[in-house]
Amino acid sequence: MGAPGSDNQPDNGAHPIAATDSPNIDAGEASTTGVAPTDSPRSVARTGIYRGWPIAGVAFLSSGLAIGMAQYAFGSFVEPLEEEFGWTRTQINFSLTLGLTTGFMSPFVGRWMDRFGARYVVVISLLFLAAGFLLRSVMTNAGNIVIDASPDLLFWQPDLHFTFLTQFYLFSLLLFIGFPGATVMPAGRLISVWFARTRGRMMGIVTAGNNFGGLTMVPLGTFVIASLGWRWGYAVFGFIIIGIAIAAWFYIRDRPEDVLRESHKRWAPPGMDAATAAAAAAGYTLGQVLRMPSFFFITLGLNAAMFTYTAVLTQLIPHLETEGFSKNEAAAGLSIVAACGIISKLAFGRLSETITARWSAVLSLTIQSTGLVLFMLADGSNLAWVAAVVFGLGFGGIGALIPLTVAEAFGIRHFGSILGIISMVGVIPVVVGPLMAGIIFDRTDSYDLAFGITIGIFLAGALFLSLAGRSKPTPTAVGS
Repeated sequence: MGAPGSDNQPDNGAHPIAATDSPNIDAGEASTTGVAPTDSPRSVARTGIYRGWPIAGVAFLSSGLAIGMAQYAFGSFVEPLEEEFGWTRTQINFSLTLGLTTGFMSPFVGRWMDRFGARYVVVISLLFLAAGFLLRSVMTNAGNIVIDASPDLLFWQPDLHFTFLTQFYLFSLLLFIGFPGATVMPAGRLISVWFARTRGRMMGIVTAGNNFGGLTMVPLGTFVIASLGWRWGYAVFGFIIIGIAIAAWFYIRDRPEDVLRESHKRWAPPGMDAATAAAAAAGYTLGQVLRMPSFFFITLGLNAAMFTYTAVLTQLIPHLETEGFSKNEAAAGLSIVAACGIISKLAFGRLSETITARWSAVLSLTIQSTGLVLFMLADGSNLAWVAAVVFGLGFGGIGALIPLTVAEAFGIRHFGSILGIISMVGVIPVVVGPLMAGIIFDRTDSYDLAFGITIGIFLAGALFLSLAGRSKPTPTAVGS
């Protein structure tokens, strides 16, 4: 094996794809990577539960409920906002395009996570999300805001007009600032560190939280809106997020030495020793990755897959309502997608350990395309329920496969920075997806053309991923 940081091996001397199976890293080598040897698991009493499990639970809830509230349940608020403020679908969907903030923030959040760990990043990000929801719930028509003081000290009377729509956009920015550090980025790192040998199936389980969020937050949001109004819907979401932030502060740790200290506890994964912990933390440097042609194919392919969230998921309830389904039926359709998505994540997570995450993503995009064709053909018939099942079985897996593809190809050492760069390119689907869907609907009273364009994007993404191949560093020295 090459020296750490050489161009023939990833940093720390272990190939990220086979990091957890490397027979050449012993405890002595691990100590050179910052992982101190620990007592054999057999020599220490197995007391307590392996910390990786509550961490996986926090990641499950953080990512799942954030996505369930901000994306799945978005459509539940569309008609109430239209009715109260008279906004168009394009105006409401424009708040989703502000998700470009997520893309621009992602490289910085990823870098901070690589440097300071996932705990602080997750907690701070969740607090941003909570603030966004809670402030949406108390939007007021501020009108002319005057800074008033005693008559003798009155020196400034600004005329500031903040409409409801302006406030809605500003509070949406808070949501998107917190989004990258509360969802897939920390989940990808935490699962790869704490469950190095079974990260595919565990990532499938954790990212099934995304669909659990859709399965639970859509009916919860719909129920609260119907019972108490849309303001209380946003308020309930905000309070739930605060609870998850508290749990994240107490449980999340992600240093290799933290993993080693837990290796003797109950339900710890087998083979969790110094060598495994060191290998799990290995990976290419960002400089090496940026010189790999496969990085650009993977970036294009994964960002094409992200259109499923911005051009399809957020528009599914309005689409079904337009096709003649009731509000409850439309919510049920989205819940079917979410339920099938759970099965999809579990299946694709396990499949990624067999045929690789990259080829699993190709299959996922193909199945999603088939589901969208069925939605277009349904035209208000019962075929829409079949379409929801098929689309969900393909759609769900992509949430697990995005971080798995990055970890599989480039390793964990600079995982946050690499995924952050890929996510920054994600401003394209964030901007184009919802605006395309909204504009097409406003002009045609249908989402069919938008879904057809999305099918073409999915198939192009599958082609890019199939061209990526196995990642190899270029012969240029690191740091040159």
